[in-house]
Amino acid sequence: MAVAVVTGASRGLGRALARALAAEGWSLVLDARGAEALGEVAAGLRSPVVALPGDVTDPEHRAGLIDAARSLGGVDLLVNNASVLGAEPLVPLAEHPLAGFRQALEVNVVAPLALVQAALPLLREAGGRVLNISSDAAVEPYETWGGYGSSKAALDHWSAVLAAEEPELRVWWVDPGDMRTAMYAAAVPEDDGSGRPLPEEAAVPALLELVNGGARSGRYAVSGRSAKEWGR
Repeated sequence: MAVAVVTGASRGLGRALARALAAEGWSLVLDARGAEALGEVAAGLRSPVVALPGDVTDPEHRAGLIDAARSLGGVDLLVNNASVLGAEPLVPLAEHPLAGFRQALEVNVVAPLALVQAALPLLREAGGRVLNISSDAAVEPYETWGGYGSSKAALDHWSAVLAAEEPELRVWWVDPGDMRTAMYAAAVPEDDGSGRPLPEEAAVPALLELVNGGARSGRYAVSGRSAKEWGR
């Protein structure tokens, strides 16, 4: 049975993707900071699942995630989904708290790379896959999204380098598109998000298509219910 590690799995896209992978028979190692919410997600899944609450910036927590995956059989898929905005609500760069900017870099850039490094022996053994959740803010200069977008731009770049350095793996960095999530509500509280689809309606089918189809490494953007390679 294939094993996936999914960070930020207690809500939004992470929760929806974990549920979809479980429905397809994946064994799961799930991470989130909120123990209660993560436990509720895990309790609703029928696949083998290990739920480990913690902070992805904590080296001991990251090691625990990989150890748990090893106990289930390895790492076939690593989903780096956990993210922070750096400021809630979003603010212009002139007002952006530097502590929040550092936190966004630590959570959105450094921690995912650290998890890849920890999982790499198991990923190589499995010919595995890395799915990094990015954003259109990584490439578009949206006002007030500068801190978050900068972190996702850095994530995109090291993802591309990793794909070049590890050609036996599949590495995807994906803009999941507009979604109705708690993160978006915190970013732009004046927008109720009612016109945006839920993650399971739009992004998850496209991400499953990538995972199941073995698409080549690259940057993808969700369009409709499919993931299109960037620039194609």
